[in-house]
Amino acid sequence: MTQEENAWLRRKAEEPGHTRWYVQRFRDLAAKGEDLAGEARLIDTMVPRGARILDAGSGTGRVGAFLAAAGHEVVGVDLDPELVAVAEQDHPGPKWLVGDLAELDLPAAGVKADFDAIVCAGNVMTFVAPATRVEILRRLRAHLGTGGRLVTGFGAGRGYAFDDFLADAAAAGLRADMLLATWDLRPFTPESDFLVAVFS
Repeated sequence: MTQEENAWLRRKAEEPGHTRWYVQRFRDLAAKGEDLAGEARLIDTMVPRGARILDAGSGTGRVGAFLAAAGHEVVGVDLDPELVAVAEQDHPGPKWLVGDLAELDLPAAGVKADFDAIVCAGNVMTFVAPATRVEILRRLRAHLGTGGRLVTGFGAGRGYAFDDFLADAAAAGLRADMLLATWDLRPFTPESDFLVAVFS
C-alpha cells in the first residue's frame, strides 16, 4: 500500500506535524474532562470480564487503555509509529503494535488471533485505502474467536457510504447484527450521520 492510497499517511505527508496535532487534540480534550471513553464502554458491556480485545487502528490508545483498566487483555495495532509510541508512553500495559490492518496477521507476530471483540473506532475505516477495505474486514474477521464480534464506527461524508461499507462487510463474510447511530446505543435510521455496526 502506498502513502498516496491511505488518507492518514497522505495527510502526514502533506502536513508533517499532523500526528503531533492529533495527539495534542486528544490530550487537550482529556484535560477539559471530555468523555473520550464512549466506544470503550460499549465494548466493555459486550464481553465477559478478562476478555481478549483487539483495538484495530488504536491511535493514541485511549479506547484500548480504558478496556485494559477494566481488566481486559488488550492488543492495539496502528499504522502510525508515532501514535503507537504515544500509546506506549501514555498507556503502559496493553500490547501496542505498529502494523497495517490490510496485512494483519497477529499469529505471525506471536499473538493469538481468537479475540472476543475487535473494536475499530475513530473513523479508521474511512482512512484506509479504498482498495484494501474488504481485505481489512476479512482479516479482522479472521482474528475473531468463536462468538466474537467486530464493532466499527465512523461518520458520514468521509468518502465511504454506509451502504457500501455494509456491502463490503458482507463480502468479507461478516453478518451485521446491530446498526446504531451512536456509541451510546441510539438506533440507526436512514437520516443518521454516524454508523456504529456490530458484526459477527
